[in-house]
Amino acid sequence: MADAPGLAKARELGLPALAIPHKEEPSRQAHEEKVIAALRESGAEWVCLAGYMRLLSPAIVGAFRQRILNIHPSLLPAFPGLDAQEQALAHGVKVSGCTVHLVDEGLDSGPIVVQRAVPVLDGDTAAALSARILEAEHQAYPEALRRLLTEPWTIGGRRLTFGPSL
Repeated sequence: MADAPGLAKARELGLPALAIPHKEEPSRQAHEEKVIAALRESGAEWVCLAGYMRLLSPAIVGAFRQRILNIHPSLLPAFPGLDAQEQALAHGVKVSGCTVHLVDEGLDSGPIVVQRAVPVLDGDTAAALSARILEAEHQAYPEALRRLLTEPWTIGGRRLTFGPSL
């Protein structure tokens, strides 16, 4: 089987990389158990998702509670799930963007860490809007991770706040 996308590049850069294809496992639970074991064995403290198009089970979320980060191409809570840019265009919004959020058991429903607004231009296609949102994602994701790792933060209800706790 060929390596998953990005593995060769990661290895070129000297980064440890492992793919655990879900299609090769007898069940979702078996796949997730392997993922959790590999993450723990590696000493991972954070799990950073991008393009991971599956809901995480309570087992994975619980194993890394408030330590799983994801990015979504809309200003959540608007347009969760698939085809966010198409949803935005169909609704006629004037502003879209991206959201970096902590992962919980729901669909794109975890506490928001960072958002970036991107204007929706007249005549935009999903592809054109997606390309502009992707540029914003490349700025928002590292900022969110840096802030989570270097600044104090708390969660109250669904709201993540940076700064000393009160």
